[in-house]
Amino acid sequence: MEADAQRESRSPLRWLVGPEGWPYLLVPAIPVAVVLDLMHADATAIFIASAIGVIPPAALMGRATEELAARSGPGIGGLMNVTFGNFPELVIAFFALLEGLQEVVKASIIGSIIGNILLVLGAAMFFGGLRRDKQEFDRTAAGAQSAMLLLALAALVMPAVFQLVAGGGLPNPGEERVDFGSTVETLSFAVAIVLIASYVAGLLFSLRTHRSLFNPEEEIAAELHHHWTVRRGVTALAVAGVLVGVMSEILVGSIAEAADSVGLSEFFIGAIVVAIVGNVAEHWVAVIVAVKDKMNLAVNIAIGSSAQIALFVAPVLVLASFVFGPGPMALVFNGLELAAVILAVVIANRVTAEGESNWFEGVQLLAVYLIVALAFGFA
Repeated sequence: MEADAQRESRSPLRWLVGPEGWPYLLVPAIPVAVVLDLMHADATAIFIASAIGVIPPAALMGRATEELAARSGPGIGGLMNVTFGNFPELVIAFFALLEGLQEVVKASIIGSIIGNILLVLGAAMFFGGLRRDKQEFDRTAAGAQSAMLLLALAALVMPAVFQLVAGGGLPNPGEERVDFGSTVETLSFAVAIVLIASYVAGLLFSLRTHRSLFNPEEEIAAELHHHWTVRRGVTALAVAGVLVGVMSEILVGSIAEAADSVGLSEFFIGAIVVAIVGNVAEHWVAVIVAVKDKMNLAVNIAIGSSAQIALFVAPVLVLASFVFGPGPMALVFNGLELAAVILAVVIANRVTAEGESNWFEGVQLLAVYLIVALAFGFA
């Protein structure tokens, strides 16, 4: 109770510069991005402002989702996390889909998966292990999520294998949209259905039949102390959703020109920049809880978020492409994306197998992410 009172008595300024409040210091970027877009200013300036502007509403949405989930119980809370957990990435990708930037969408999917596994988990292990010989986490829960990633990997790889066996080629990193034909598109549709069904089964496993293995909501509740009312949480969620939508539309609209202006490919921007910006607040939370030696929660955020993107966000975008945008998006990735996601998933299964980590493992994960980012940058 004393700790709660101390938290409540902290000044707003002190909270803003702390580990929880810093994303909201970036709020001025939101009106700046809107004004720059209305003025048809330089595309690079618009892209930078809108990329920064996504961060505060994404952080607000994550906080509101966690507060409402903690108050709603594990069942409804789990469904809320499915709906809103990766909402910023989903919205950004959806607007890119509408613009016909299908290869950018697929790059952001792969970028989010490898970013969570290599960058987020690596940073969490590094900073969490700096003052400790090792950190421990539940390897059974981590193993179950890593197994879900292996399933997703099969789904992400097989359409590309089918395309190659059928005599076709993989897309080049610099392309915006490739027509793979109705057969591959139908295969992608079927695979998307299987992925969503598998994710629903995973929800039942983690929230009902084996709920004792997965209790991140209890640790989140300990961090948040349930300060928000339901009305406040719903209002914050609605406001954040609108702002994420506005910033995402501006961001996607400036990608092509900004890429040409700064000399980076749309592929790199989608896989690295957009993927990081979309969930930077969630990345930060994973590192903070790891520093507090709550590695169960850190691993759940990193591996769980990757599984959610692969099993839920990716297939939803494939299904949406049959209704929105210039045409269906085939689940066929380029060679760099396939290599990166295979490496990331194999590494995820390796580092979670023992149920413990140290700072050097974090360095190794970060090094692999840097290597992948460099390869993407030169593509």
